[in-house]
Amino acid sequence: MRQPMEEGLNVIGTILDKTEDTLHFVGCFCLIVVVVLINADILLRLFFNVPVQFQFELTELYLMPALATLSLSRVFRSGGHLALDFMPEHLPGAFGRFVTKTRLLLPAAFFGAVTYMAGKFAFLAFLHGDVEYGVVNWPLGWAYAVVPVGCGVLVLRLLYDAFVKDAPESTQS
Repeated sequence: MRQPMEEGLNVIGTILDKTEDTLHFVGCFCLIVVVVLINADILLRLFFNVPVQFQFELTELYLMPALATLSLSRVFRSGGHLALDFMPEHLPGAFGRFVTKTRLLLPAAFFGAVTYMAGKFAFLAFLHGDVEYGVVNWPLGWAYAVVPVGCGVLVLRLLYDAFVKDAPESTQS
């Protein structure tokens, strides 16, 4: 009986990994686009006195939020975030399991709240047709949507690690 459940959890983990990798790729691509646009703007201003008119709004509204949030979960999975450790990462026994789960569930609650509020904000922007007027009229719903997507996947990763991933003490003898 336990075998199909474990296979199902492995499938969920695989789907989560692939989702994180895809979002991370998109976030990294956004970074490349930011670099290209800013450098193109600088060079065109310097040599031809012609700016890239849409660069600032595109970078500020769409690319920066995407590169800041879409990679959150993938970077967490790989242990790439900065952290302040004030106690050992793995503690033995029930207290260790409590600390491990708490270290995952507290950030999950925080990022769950961020996901909810950002999702509500994005939904209202879509609903009201909010637009940033400029050289190009930028629909803001799409600009805001990346934050709940990136934070939401991080919440799923934190919950998966808290409840599904093998506990560290199960590998210790």
